[in-house]
Amino acid sequence: MSFEYPQDLRYLDTHEYVRLDGDIATIGISEFAVDQLGDIVFLELPEINDVITLNDQFGTIESVKAVEHLNSPISGTVIERNQAVIDSPEDIAEDPYGEGWLIKVRTNDAAEIEDAMTADEYRALVEGE
Repeated sequence: MSFEYPQDLRYLDTHEYVRLDGDIATIGISEFAVDQLGDIVFLELPEINDVITLNDQFGTIESVKAVEHLNSPISGTVIERNQAVIDSPEDIAEDPYGEGWLIKVRTNDAAEIEDAMTADEYRALVEGE
């Protein structure tokens, strides 16, 4: 299977991604992570106005295979949760980089994403190059 690695995203080695638009960061999980998890059955995400911190856990994602912690690629305050994927977590697999996002965060320090991997670095990690 060939995975997509959108160039406008930054990635963690734990397979979360972040897309920055001004001071708003959209966070989700990569197509590779969705594939590894298999059928996603449950999602636990922070509440609106919760503060998340770079590299800390902000939730969990559960599949028929495993329960995985979600790690934050950036610090900030949660301003939106994707209710559609909370209600139907299996839908993340349909469009992980679009409609399958998890949370949106207003960040205080956009420079934090510089520590995350570029698309090319992430591709090399998951494809074992």
